[in-house]
Amino acid sequence: MKNKKQTLIFVVGGIVLLSLTAFLIWKSNPPKSTPTNKSDLPQLTNTVSNDEAEIQIQTTAGDINVKLFPKIAPMAVQNIMTLAKDGYYNNNEFFRVIKDFMIQTGDPSNKGTGSKSVVNNNQPFATEISDQLYNIRGAVSLANTGQPNSSSSQFFIVQNTKDMSASLSSDKYPQKIIDAYKNGGAPSLDGQYTVFGQVVSGMDVVDKIASGEVKANPNNSQEVSSPTHPEKITGIKIIKDYKF
Repeated sequence: MKNKKQTLIFVVGGIVLLSLTAFLIWKSNPPKSTPTNKSDLPQLTNTVSNDEAEIQIQTTAGDINVKLFPKIAPMAVQNIMTLAKDGYYNNNEFFRVIKDFMIQTGDPSNKGTGSKSVVNNNQPFATEISDQLYNIRGAVSLANTGQPNSSSSQFFIVQNTKDMSASLSSDKYPQKIIDAYKNGGAPSLDGQYTVFGQVVSGMDVVDKIASGEVKANPNNSQEVSSPTHPEKITGIKIIKDYKF
C-alpha cells in the first residue's frame, strides 16, 4: 500500500514538474500569433508605414498629402518622386477635370500631350497592376494611352463620391475594398491603370478642384473637362523619402 502511495506521489509530482517546466518554456518563448498584415490593403489606413513614402502636392487650391507604395508600384513611385525633386511638376495645371470622376495633371504643356519618364531608360513604362491597390476615392493613379507600356509622369486623383459597391462581387474584390467603394471611386479603372498612392489628407482640396467651372476640351471633343480657371501645382514636397 505504501509503495502504491509513493508511486502515486511520484507520478503527480512528475506531472506538476513537467507542467511547470512547460509553463516556464512558454513564458520565455510565448507562441507567436498570426500577424494581421495591415499593408495587404494599404490604402485603407492613413498611417504611412516604413516601406511607404509620402509627398505633399502643394496647389493653388490647397495642399494634398499622398502616401506612396514603392514596394508595389516601384517604377511609378520612383518616377514621380524623382521628377518632384527636380521641380518638374511646378506650375503644372490640373488640365483635365471631371466632377464625380477624377482630376488629372502631370504635363507641363497643360494639354495632356506631354509626359516624362526618368526610369526604364527614360522611356514610358509598364502598367503596374496589383491586387492590393484599387481606384477607390482618393486613389492616385498614372494615366496612360491604353497601351501596355505607356505610363509616365501624368497622374490623376480619383474624386467620385458616389457609392460604387453594388456592381462588385466578392470573388473579384476583397470585402474591405467593396466597403471602401461605398464611399466612392472608379472600379471601372481597376486593372488598367497603375495605382501608386492614396490621399491621406486634403480630399477637400481635390473636391474643390473637381468642382471648378469647365468648358469643352479642345483635345477631346467628347468631354467638357477643361477648367476655365485651372488650379496649379506650385510644388511637390517630399514628406517621407524612400531609398530605391
